[in-house]
Amino acid sequence: MKLGILFSGGKDSCYAAYIVKQQGNELSCLISIFSQNQDSYMFHTPNIQRVKEQANVMKIPLIIEKTKGKKEDELKDLETAIKKAKTKYKIEGIVTGAIASEYQSSRIKKICAKLKLKCLNPLWHKDEIKYLHELINNKFKIIITGVAAYPLDKSWLGKLIDKKFVSDTIELNNKYKINAVGEGGEFETLVINCPLFSKPLTIKNKKISGSENSWKMDVDLA
Repeated sequence: MKLGILFSGGKDSCYAAYIVKQQGNELSCLISIFSQNQDSYMFHTPNIQRVKEQANVMKIPLIIEKTKGKKEDELKDLETAIKKAKTKYKIEGIVTGAIASEYQSSRIKKICAKLKLKCLNPLWHKDEIKYLHELINNKFKIIITGVAAYPLDKSWLGKLIDKKFVSDTIELNNKYKINAVGEGGEFETLVINCPLFSKPLTIKNKKISGSENSWKMDVDLA
């Protein structure tokens, strides 16, 4: 099946793309929404510009649509982007990295139904710890680019998702109810290498900002 991937550059959209490709589907294009609203209900915003470098090493066409990020209105911009993908690349379905967000999943499904496209959610309700181990075992190199929950702090920025990260997040979940995969926005991620990439990406520059338990790291990639 020819598929369009709703792509943010974080672990979930990348791994969802990897799963459907392993199942024999064609990754026809990536679809990214650049939102002006840093607190968008629908769209990942940290380091969203970096999807351009990721698409390049994935050798997959990228469709970018901009939105002001106004709640519900931003869905019209998503629909516009998906329409473009259907027209240009003849996609038959859309892939999301949704894990537990009913808000996101239900709205994407509604758009897909309207456009007569299948909606695939390969990570839906996936066991969190099993998922993290799958990322590691399948050689996904993922860094933390933002945190927004106590007791996470500046020291977490740039950390790799590795076995120590998994054990740390299990402990944080037990003590503070921090979601192990950051599904509640506790942390944000960026994929810098995975089996879909033709070569690894490296961090050229980084800019760190924030305070207390809310920090972000903006990066340039090469």
